[in-house]
Formats: sequence, C-alpha cells, structure tokens
Amino acid sequence: METLTFDKLTYKRSSIDRIDEILTEEALSFIQDLESTFGGERKTLLKQRIEKQSAIDSGVFPNFLNETKHIREADWQVLPMPNDLKDRRVEITGPVDRKMIINALNSGVKVFMADFEDSNSPTWENCINGQLNLKDAAERTISFVHPFKDKTYKLNEQIATLMVRPRGWHLEEKNVLLNGDPISASIFDFGLYFFHNAYTLLKNNTGPYFYLPKMESYLEARLWNDIFIYSQKKLRIPNGTIKATVLIETILAAFEMDEILFELKDHSAGLNCGRWDYIFSFIKKFRNYSNFVLPDRSQVTMDRHFLSSYVKLLIHTCHKRGAHAMGGMAAQIPIKNDEKLNFSAMNKVKTDKEREANAGHDGTWIAHPGLAPIALDAFNAVMKEDNQISKQIDNPNIFQEDLLKVPMGDITIEGLRENIKVGIQYLEAWLLGNGCVPLYHLMEDAATAEISRAQLWQWIKNKMVLKTGELVSPNLFKQILKEELISIKSEIGEERFNNGKFDIASSMFEEMILKDDFDEFLTLPAYKLI
Repeated sequence: METLTFDKLTYKRSSIDRIDEILTEEALSFIQDLESTFGGERKTLLKQRIEKQSAIDSGVFPNFLNETKHIREADWQVLPMPNDLKDRRVEITGPVDRKMIINALNSGVKVFMADFEDSNSPTWENCINGQLNLKDAAERTISFVHPFKDKTYKLNEQIATLMVRPRGWHLEEKNVLLNGDPISASIFDFGLYFFHNAYTLLKNNTGPYFYLPKMESYLEARLWNDIFIYSQKKLRIPNGTIKATVLIETILAAFEMDEILFELKDHSAGLNCGRWDYIFSFIKKFRNYSNFVLPDRSQVTMDRHFLSSYVKLLIHTCHKRGAHAMGGMAAQIPIKNDEKLNFSAMNKVKTDKEREANAGHDGTWIAHPGLAPIALDAFNAVMKEDNQISKQIDNPNIFQEDLLKVPMGDITIEGLRENIKVGIQYLEAWLLGNGCVPLYHLMEDAATAEISRAQLWQWIKNKMVLKTGELVSPNLFKQILKEELISIKSEIGEERFNNGKFDIASSMFEEMILKDDFDEFLTLPAYKLI
C-alpha cells in the first residue's frame, strides 16, 4: 500500500475503489483536529484503566462512587429523543458489509446498528469500504449486485433508522498516523462517518446516531461528549443533534450508569445491556481471584443474580432519567433442515425477548432478520406505545454485593471443549477478515471469543477442577486443543482447514491462554496480523 501525507498525518492509500471519496483533505483535516485535541485525554484514561485493575488485584473492588453521589441523588433527565429514535423495540446489528447493510435496513425492524467494532474484523479494506457503504446508505443510493445470483439489492422506501458503532477507546487505527503514532480507532470511525454524513442525515429527517462500546467510567463518557460538542460546533449543527447509546458491557461501568447518562445528557439515547462483553469483563477484572471463577459459559444465564441485578439497575436508572433501556443480543440464527432444533432455538429467543419486554426494556437486539417477527411479537404484546420509559421501575436497591455475586455451577470437559473450538474458529475467521461468524447455530462476534479464552486462562491460572475431578492444567488444555483441531478439520473439510489460518489462530490462542499475563483484549495482538 502507498503511504501518503496530509499535514501531520500519514495514511495508507490502497487500491480500494472510491477510497478518495472518504479520505478527502477536508475529512483528514477534521480527523487530525479531533486526534490532536482529544487523543492525549484518551491515553490518560487508558492509563487509569490499568490503575483500576491494579487496585482490584490488590483487593479494592469496584463500588458506587462517593464523589458522584450528588449526581445519583439529583433530579435530572436527558433531552427528549428525536422522532426516529423514540420506538426502538427491535434493533438488528451486524458489520458494515454492503449486502448486510441493505438487508438490515430492509428487515422490518426499527433500528440497524452498523458495526465497526466486535462484529467487524478491522482490516483497512473493511473499514474504508464500511465508510463508503454507510455514505451510500445515508444518501439512500446504496445497491449491491450479487456476483453469482441474478439479483440486485436496493433499499426499500421504508427502512430502519441507522446507528453506527465505532471501535472502542482501547483500539488504534494503525493505517493512519499523527506525528508517527497511530490515531484512535474510535475517533477515526466516528469522525469519518460524522463528517461525511451529518448534513445528509439531517436533510433526510434523521441524524448522526451512535452506539458507544467498552466504556469503563463516566470520564470516558465525558470524553465522548466533549468530542460531540466539538464536532457539532465544527460543522455548525445544533448541540444535541448527535445521539448516542452507551453499551454497559463492563462491570466498572455498571457502577456508574447514572454518571454516564449525566455526562452525555444532551446527547444520550440511553443504555444497553451488552451482556456477553459484560460477562467477559467480569471474568477479566476478577481473573486473579479463585472465588470469582465462573462456571461453564452455558450456565451463566440472565437469571443469575449478578446479571439480573445489572438488568434491574439499568432499567430503573434509564427510566428515572427519561432514557431508553435497551436489552441484549439474541445470537441464535434460524436452523435449516432440522425442524426440532430450530423450534428449540426460536423458543429460546421467544422466552428471552418476553423476559426483556416484561422486565421493562424499551427494545432488544437480534443478529438475524429471521428473528425479527419473534422479537417484535414479544415487545408488541407488552409495549403498546413507542417505548416503556414512562413505566417507572421501583427502586431495586442494587448494592455492590448484588453486582459482584458469583454464580455457582460446574466446570465441565464439555465447557472446556466448547471454549476451545469456538474461540479458535472465531479467531481464525477474524484473521481472514470476517468478524461476524456463524458457529453451531449462533452468530458469534468477538465477545464470545473473549469469554472463551478468558475462562480458559482463569481456570488454568486458578487451578480449577472439572466436575469429574480432573485438574484444568496446561497439559490438559494442550491435549484438548489438539483433539478439537482434528474435530474442526473433520467438520469443515481438509481443504478449507488447510487453506485457512488455523495454525496461526491456534498458536495465538494457546499462547494467550498459557502466558502468565492476561491480554486485555484478544483483538490487540491479533490486529498486528491483519
């Protein structure tokens, strides 16, 4: 790839068709301004994450903050929602792939969250093409001609409201450097989408709407808010035009829900239960404590006390502040050619969505258009208006011990195998440029791989014992890893296996699990290889 320079930025210019429509001088200038103004604060906040982890490792566990008690006790609300964000009863999510964007916007749900984060492998081609696809979607000119079928995909007259999830604060964009250092991937994703599409979106009676991932404190929300204010001023559009929903997907953020809403008050579109990453965060933050070890992933369900407490607190907090309380992801996908299995999977979705609607959520997530009717039925039965924000939930009185209550359960050989085979296959697909991977009738993203490898590391580190009495040792892990690679090869075929990146994926996976130190995110070392 050719390296070009603009002012203090250097960036990769590849042969991606239409790349110059995205990396214009004006857009690059905007990105440079954002990184120059806010990049230092991002790095400071990331250092604070390290300090907080050290405090947890030394026995200082997270709790509700004394310094912000006045915010939790004060009477305030976020600004009202724009019309096209009032009803969000079903939202579909997926990567910024062109065909995916069209199908998702046409799927009959209320919102589509286009994802640069956990369901997107951030190759340079994926990130730039994603921006081009979203620009065309905002302009309503997007189309896709299938390379093999005689079919053209175009937008319907009625489409879902578009939201965009940039990458998290911890990630960098290695293909764009400011003074020789990689810039924030969050700033890159947000900045390009906002710069190119804000005026178009407003002209079409919608707006620049975002989902914000992986935050660990209200100060990280404050940084986003500062960026929003700066960006709106720069483009001369009214303050409060940007709306953003924060995913509460870290255990630390769960103790600061009020504060996060308060920091984004003019720009807040509520909070979301990012439950898979939340489980990963719980494992990660308390990884060195044997009394915080979670059982098999399949046993960590939403009825467990620490998760149901998190849900109750989120709904209560959001509705008290006039904000949407969004439910979590249904990762199931329809199962063809097996009616019994499909009925069971769809029934799980139905039960989960009914639970969310009855709990007071204002909407939910799905990963496949085939689940839309089930999710819509669940919310339509309960939610007769645009949302349930007016339904005030009695104070659930959630305390530190509720959010930190460790669920009981077993660690089994089946759970060990499941974590290995799912983790490796996801990582291999990610290294090939695919971040949204169907595995065993579920649509998986990075969160599942993170839980898988974090559990394996935690079980080995803390010398846990299987239900059968066998120690989860490095040797046992290596033995099962070999067996599962043979099994994967048998499942997908020798040709696909040999032409893939399973050697690299399994080596990286093994190294991350057996090393003394825990990698904060699987995607950080993996990003070096794409």
